Amino acid sequence: MFIQTAETPNPVTLKFLPGRTVLEQGTADFPTADAADGRSPLAEALFGIDGVAGVFLGSDFITVTKAGHTDWPLLKPSVLGAIMEHFTAGRPVMAPERAETGDEMPGADDDDPVVQQIRELIDTRVRPAVAMDGGDIQFHGFDDGVVYLTMRGACAGCPSSTMTLKAGIENMLRHYVPEVHEVRAVY
Repeated sequence: MFIQTAETPNPVTLKFLPGRTVLEQGTADFPTADAADGRSPLAEALFGIDGVAGVFLGSDFITVTKAGHTDWPLLKPSVLGAIMEHFTAGRPVMAPERAETGDEMPGADDDDPVVQQIRELIDTRVRPAVAMDGGDIQFHGFDDGVVYLTMRGACAGCPSSTMTLKAGIENMLRHYVPEVHEVRAVY
């Protein structure tokens, strides 16, 4: 099994591409070891490595965030080994019935045509670009001209995430949806 790695814009996060499907649908975000407990055998295995601070699972990638004191040259071989061992042993990525959909928070505005247009733009234009960097974006709502979003995976805590939200996503949404005046991050 050959696992590729790719740098992300976030210097503390690396993207691992195992060359196979990781999640059939949606994403799963584990910002702490406790969040993975009982939910994902793969994330639990990765958190078992000293220096792993976060794990994010996408359709065909795994992003791993390191603790500040750890160097990638020391951590990367252990992460690669854990991913390879997990997949070659045929273990499940997620515990049964525990996968997240990665979809946005449900809201009363789901029938609103403006919200539908915002969701469509996020799903077709933003989400694929953010996934290339090892992350995802979660829509929380639209209220009084403001779109509320959360950056996840490699994009959470990334030095350029504010720029991505403001200069990229906000400008695009304002262009296509005149009702949008601002994008705000939800933490």
